[in-house]
Amino acid sequence: VQLQAYGGGLVQAGNSLRLSCALSGRTSSNYAMGWFRQGSGKERESVAAISQSGDVTYYPDSVKGRFAISRDNAKNTMYLQMNSLKPEDTAIYYCAAGRTYGSFRLLTEYDYWGQGTLVTVSS
Repeated sequence: VQLQAYGGGLVQAGNSLRLSCALSGRTSSNYAMGWFRQGSGKERESVAAISQSGDVTYYPDSVKGRFAISRDNAKNTMYLQMNSLKPEDTAIYYCAAGRTYGSFRLLTEYDYWGQGTLVTVSS
């Protein structure tokens, strides 16, 4: 399985950005998928996750109501719509995939990781 994340960039606070993650090598519907981020000097944290069929999603309180995760299994692609961005959202964003039916929020649940895409939010 290979994951390719893209769509990062520099945006002003309050604006929006959409990240995409393309999965290749396997059928994406077999995998739960998630977005994680790692800011400078910080630990990697979950920002959104979605079950294999897309019927279950998870968001931490820090992004709930601002971020929306979705997936298109026909295209083997996952998305993260990020609205009302804040400077504290600045980080490298990673997509991940795993054969998990657990909480979807733990790094250890994911077997495959993309290379990351940088999101910078200016104030």
